[in-house]
Amino acid sequence: MREMSALREAIEGFQNLESRVADALELASWGEEDLRAELEAETSALEKAVGEAELRAMLSGPYDRHNAILAIHAGAGGTDAHDWAEMLQRMYLRWAEKRGFQTEILDYTPGEEAGTKSVTIAVNGPNAYGYLRSEKGTHRLVRLSPFDAAHRRHTSFAMVEVLPQVEGNVEVEINPKDIRMDTFKAAGAGGQNVQKNATAVRITHIPTGIVVSCQNERSLTQNKENALKVLKARLLEIKQREQAEKMAAIKGEYQKAEWGSQIRSYVLHPYQMVKDHRTGYEVGNAQAVLDGDLDGFIEAYLQQQITGDNLQEQEEGK
Repeated sequence: MREMSALREAIEGFQNLESRVADALELASWGEEDLRAELEAETSALEKAVGEAELRAMLSGPYDRHNAILAIHAGAGGTDAHDWAEMLQRMYLRWAEKRGFQTEILDYTPGEEAGTKSVTIAVNGPNAYGYLRSEKGTHRLVRLSPFDAAHRRHTSFAMVEVLPQVEGNVEVEINPKDIRMDTFKAAGAGGQNVQKNATAVRITHIPTGIVVSCQNERSLTQNKENALKVLKARLLEIKQREQAEKMAAIKGEYQKAEWGSQIRSYVLHPYQMVKDHRTGYEVGNAQAVLDGDLDGFIEAYLQQQITGDNLQEQEEGK
């Protein structure tokens, strides 16, 4: 029913665009000068709507329509890296807010002196995973450090993970015997209930060694459900990665995928620029990007993926 509803919404969206374009063309054919301002406004709105429709049409992956789980981990760079992870957290929350997506922080570990050591966020909205999968990888920041007394230039790193939320138990099944659950008191602020009771949950998946924790909710049951949600997403990612490695090995082109690959640089000094190293897309307004203006990077990544898939199909056809 969810899939049918999504398809119906997509079709109705295209039909609405088609109708608006037809109305605009008819309005233009009248040649009324008094309608010029109205026509220009509608043309501008249509250009934006068509651009968004084109972006949605690029989302054809098996899990692109799913909600997403976004995890940010501070990397090399000490306190600056923790601050950088918090900046990325704010950037993605702002991006989600602009799109009208719902976000929920499932787990949070603060930095020792400032910022964020790690954070896991559920992002719920149409095609959330399809949009955010372009963000997976290492993000690099270059700036004058506010934590350096000499105010020298520092380079910091943070890792972003993006996983699809698994709906139901079709894709991933977890044997209750394969998990160990521990409870503990939440470390962060949250009121007396959080501080006094062991509401936080840590789940260990014994066969893979994956450890997932969740401490944001006051309810032990809710934290357990959220932790299992993240665990399923991580197990699905392992399954997808194994399938991709097998296919690549069969084709004789397999190369080990490393998490450490740098995908994007954010330079705030000596000049301002954000550049994606996979697509070459770059912008000079770094602050706008840090305020959540990510659609240009997402679209460039999806365009590259489609171009790459088309080239591969052509090669296989030969």
